[in-house]
Amino acid sequence: MFFYIIALLIIALDQLTKWLIVKNFSIGESITVIEDFLYITSHRNTGAAWGILEGQMWFFYIITVVVIVGIIYYMQTQAKGKWLLGVSLAFILGGAVGNFIDRVFRKEVVDFVHTYPFGYNFPIFNVADSALCIGVAMMMIQMILEEREAKKEKMNEQNGTNHS
Repeated sequence: MFFYIIALLIIALDQLTKWLIVKNFSIGESITVIEDFLYITSHRNTGAAWGILEGQMWFFYIITVVVIVGIIYYMQTQAKGKWLLGVSLAFILGGAVGNFIDRVFRKEVVDFVHTYPFGYNFPIFNVADSALCIGVAMMMIQMILEEREAKKEKMNEQNGTNHS
């Protein structure tokens, strides 16, 4: 249940920030937060990251529903007792649902975080996108930790059988 609460909080924060952008900014309007690095810029996206597959809403509907079902199944079957895996899946679920809500009700995704890391004009993104990236990063950490644990167990088994 805890993991679903995290997902709901991410969805709520995502939708609140998008609502604030839609209500208070015109498309293309921008304000400086940190000069030459961080801006709040009202932008809309009908595709995925970097605008790929623009206008393919039915594709996104189908993929997102499949992903959401898969994440919930995985949370129910694999995340028990694995805090990091559960949190990572919660972030991915919250991000997926946040952008899905936009696609269903707005027919586009509201983006607004505009950064220039090291002078690079990074594509504009939102809270849901951030949650997806953080969730994937946490899942990769979980996988690395599980792999290390499996190697350690294998070494212990080998050492145990060699000494018998």
